[in-house]
Amino acid sequence: MPDVEMKPTDPKATDAKPAEDTKAEPLSPLAEIKNNAALIDRAVSTLEPRFTHRVLRTLTSLRKRIDDSILRNAIDEIYAKDDSVHKTLIKWLPGTSSTSTEAQEMDVDSLSKPPQASLAPEAEMYLRLLILQHLLASEETHERALELANETAEKMQTLNRRSMDAIAAKIWLAVDRAYDLAGELSDARPIFLAAQRTASLRHDDEAQAALINCLLRSYINYNLYDQADKLISKTTFPSSASNAQFARYHYYLGRIRAVQLNYTEAHTNLQQAIRRAPPAKTAPGFYQAVHKYFVVVELLMGDIPDRSLFRHVVLEKALNAYFEIVKAVRTGSLAQFQATLSKHAAQFEEDNTYTLIIRLRQNVIKTGIRRLSLSYSRISLRDICVKLHLDSEEDAEYIVGKAIRDGVIEGRIVHDKGWMESGVQKNGYGPEVSEVFGRRIAFCLDLHNQSVKAMRYPLNAHRKELAAAEGAREREKELAKEIQDGDLDDDDLGGDF
Repeated sequence: MPDVEMKPTDPKATDAKPAEDTKAEPLSPLAEIKNNAALIDRAVSTLEPRFTHRVLRTLTSLRKRIDDSILRNAIDEIYAKDDSVHKTLIKWLPGTSSTSTEAQEMDVDSLSKPPQASLAPEAEMYLRLLILQHLLASEETHERALELANETAEKMQTLNRRSMDAIAAKIWLAVDRAYDLAGELSDARPIFLAAQRTASLRHDDEAQAALINCLLRSYINYNLYDQADKLISKTTFPSSASNAQFARYHYYLGRIRAVQLNYTEAHTNLQQAIRRAPPAKTAPGFYQAVHKYFVVVELLMGDIPDRSLFRHVVLEKALNAYFEIVKAVRTGSLAQFQATLSKHAAQFEEDNTYTLIIRLRQNVIKTGIRRLSLSYSRISLRDICVKLHLDSEEDAEYIVGKAIRDGVIEGRIVHDKGWMESGVQKNGYGPEVSEVFGRRIAFCLDLHNQSVKAMRYPLNAHRKELAAAEGAREREKELAKEIQDGDLDDDDLGGDF
């Protein structure tokens, strides 16, 4: 067979192929708005809410790139100019700016298409949401944003469409933001209460979760913790809500429980808020706010937060004042605690943690008393007053007695001689240690039993073992029969048999 001459490869042709696999350029804001409106209309026609959720996931990045001209061009291209929806939406935008020509050049192909007609009302609500968020970004348009929010909320309630639930939840959050920026957050409370009742009757879980969070935020903002607690007890937060709504709900619940002195439940809820929250760099404000309460509640529980928490990139500057409070509580220095509290009082009041931090004074005193009981076997109440900067010996006697009763220290107060005698510290043995050890062993055994129950075995695996055992027995019978008949010799049986 003759050899086939191979053609030389062209290096230019091989280099041209990777160039074709370049990454596609992102859509312009105008094209993205039109694409999102089409996706929402498709979600309504096909009864597929996943398209609506896909659109809402791009809301955060899109609202940072839009302006008046982009919104105006999007409304002009999605709706005909003689359409009533077009006239309603366009009136909320100011006049066309000089940048409108640049926005038109960004998507020349889309401008040649005729305007779409008869879109679903959900597309109109999406455009209203974009306009509302755009108006909220400027201080000059806050009043106009409040008017648009009221009109959008009324129209959304009258439509009563289940395909609008996901967009309605975002709109309610924007309405809450509009009332907050206008300084009329308390005026929105009756609107949210009525909408929450309607959402619960309609089984609108997404809107119900957003409205419960808006109401809790309103109550906490005006220090109405009793009403917030009643709202929590009378309502059930939807289990199908998103992680972002769950994070907000646990954050508000943790703040309420901390004020009510229920620090264990507050710590649990704040921990859940941290776990469900977006990444730290995605939502740094929320991440910092949750950790401020988390640190204070952990101190109130008698624990010291981990030092690595204050070295986090997002939390390092925000928790600087709280780190100084932690050091004062850890050392038990009441003077250092009072100095830190007065130094950062403005920041604590701004963070709404000042009243909780004031409660740490007792923890600082208890820590100081514990350190003194370990250092001295006998110390006078007068020396305790001097070292802990207390007002009088009566206060010192009361605080030491309460610490002994609570089990913080072991000792007794000698009233006649005016001193405190420290008792012998507990060793590592005793009934309490054995109980803890027993609980740990029971937990390990229960974990082992649950693991065994959760194990999965192949189907009908025992039948294979039975078949193998049956075959082995048959072979043994045949071998024994051949031995009896004398059919096997020494070579078949092996030398050692």
